[in-house]
Amino acid sequence: MTKVDIISGFLGAGKTTLIKKLIEEKAFGNEKIMIIENEFGEIGIDGGFLNNSGIEITEMNSGCICCSLVGDFGIALKEALNKYSPDRIIIEPSGVGKLSDVIKAVEDIKDDANIKLNSFTAVVDAIKCKMYMTNFGEFFNNQIENANTIILSRTQKLSEEKLEVCINQIREHNDSATIITTNWNEIKAEQILSAMERENSLEKELLNITAEYSEHKHHHHDGCTCNEHNKSDHQHDENCSCKHHNHEEHSKEECNCGNHHHHHHDNECDCGHEHHHADEVFTSWGMETPKKFSKDEITNILKSLADSSDYGVILRAKGIIPCVEGGWINFDLVPGEYEVREGLPDYTGRICVIGTNLNKDEIGELFHI
Repeated sequence: MTKVDIISGFLGAGKTTLIKKLIEEKAFGNEKIMIIENEFGEIGIDGGFLNNSGIEITEMNSGCICCSLVGDFGIALKEALNKYSPDRIIIEPSGVGKLSDVIKAVEDIKDDANIKLNSFTAVVDAIKCKMYMTNFGEFFNNQIENANTIILSRTQKLSEEKLEVCINQIREHNDSATIITTNWNEIKAEQILSAMERENSLEKELLNITAEYSEHKHHHHDGCTCNEHNKSDHQHDENCSCKHHNHEEHSKEECNCGNHHHHHHDNECDCGHEHHHADEVFTSWGMETPKKFSKDEITNILKSLADSSDYGVILRAKGIIPCVEGGWINFDLVPGEYEVREGLPDYTGRICVIGTNLNKDEIGELFHI
């Protein structure tokens, strides 16, 4: 199945520069790539014109096939798929085109072609965002509203305060998209692609780690030896013979008591227990932000999370954030300990807290977000 990535952007936003970065840094590995330019009112690439299909082809140095579609977009796209069988198609629409129209054009043919709409991205000039919203709302806002990832360009030329204003304006039109705020020169192309494909969720990562930690702590296949007798989810009566008093979890091989426990795994169990996935048992608070933190500030925040019950039962916390002293900070917290260290830049600052009975408002205020 061919992946289709749509990378839109208003005139001069930098979408061609972005595509070149993705290709030159080999973010796509060994995939056979086709780039489709759909220019407004003109053919944008020199090359041999294929009259029957309405496709213009240029073989690039990178080995990618680059083409412009004219006439009926859907027909030409299917012809390109049949002729070249690419692993991935990157569509670069006109700067004044509506992202929603391009998405619909791809959706209209996906039942007739072996394609998957993989991502739809808007590249936005952070400096001109407000002006474009005001002057070209119909076209500019459409790209923002329909993107699953928004990649800001020229952020290095904005103060932190003005960048926050830009993000808040974008969030008024799209409150769910991933927003890349880091200067492109500071991050790798594979990080950008991972954000575009939504494969970089701190929440998902921490939920998995927390579930594994919980299973490791409470599932013992050779007999329970953890001596934790303070869990409340194991209901016993006088006929209970499972010997796992007040443990919320144990393996199905050991259990024959017929009582209800929390099992954090996907295995089928015939013991009659109630099973829960990690995201049903734990809750999370997360934020993406370009806000910079000092090392001392983050250390004090983590100390508060570790030492106080005001924020709920904190099981894990992780962050990748820009530092006011320069560079980036990575932090991790588990019950009883935390670590702050220097780290590599990410596509934007990201923070996630996992636990039970979280006081999300208090956590947000603790991070001043």
